Amino acid sequence: MPLALVPVFVVGLLGSVHCAGMCGGIVGALSVVPGAARPIPLRVVPQAAPALANVLAYNAGRIASYMAAGALAGGIGEGAGALARLPALQAGGYWMANLMLAMLGLYLMDAWRGLARLEQAGQLVWRRVQPLLRHVRPLPGASLGPAKMLAAGALWGWLPCGMVYSVLVTAMLSGSAAGGALVMLAFGLGTLPMLLGLGLLGARLRAGLRLRGVRLACGALVLGFGLLGLVRAAGGLPHSWVESLCVTAGVAA
Repeated sequence: MPLALVPVFVVGLLGSVHCAGMCGGIVGALSVVPGAARPIPLRVVPQAAPALANVLAYNAGRIASYMAAGALAGGIGEGAGALARLPALQAGGYWMANLMLAMLGLYLMDAWRGLARLEQAGQLVWRRVQPLLRHVRPLPGASLGPAKMLAAGALWGWLPCGMVYSVLVTAMLSGSAAGGALVMLAFGLGTLPMLLGLGLLGARLRAGLRLRGVRLACGALVLGFGLLGLVRAAGGLPHSWVESLCVTAGVAA
């Protein structure tokens, strides 16, 4: 993974505590196989294999949707390439990306809920996507196979999420569809460990992630990334050592 994408990966990793509430229920349900009343622990390998395949397929579909959204955002940025090369607009975009990151940190800490307004705007897309989920609903007493779970994940990836929207600003600043997709791939891979754990451990992990101390710690770290980037944008930090810790306008260029 290019060094410039590491901050995006870490934001996904830390921000995935938010996924416990947004997606924890559905990914936990995916690990239940017919005849089982609860998620199968990984140590029961023969029984866990179908659950693991379902969870992996779901997450592959989810990350693919993130990449599609990133490619769209990056393409928009590429379309405005002539303007983006203006120093003032480049600087403004960099400030916006790190401001969104700071806002995400406050959002994760439950200290400020402004990103929820972006989620409300995302309902315009979600209202068109949500009805499609009925086509991948499991029959009573049965579980979905990996193919349908891939489709379910691809649809669920469009669920309104302030965390995703904040990273899409960075994807737009990448300046190309390929760059935007790469930014969202790094973000999606960052969320993957947590969502795999939620799918295979279910309520036990969700209970831990809902602890206020966990959310505060993760949110504070994300907030720190954003503030560090803003201080750098103001010219208060040298670029040499801090480059790998900040989201930059050319993160995937």
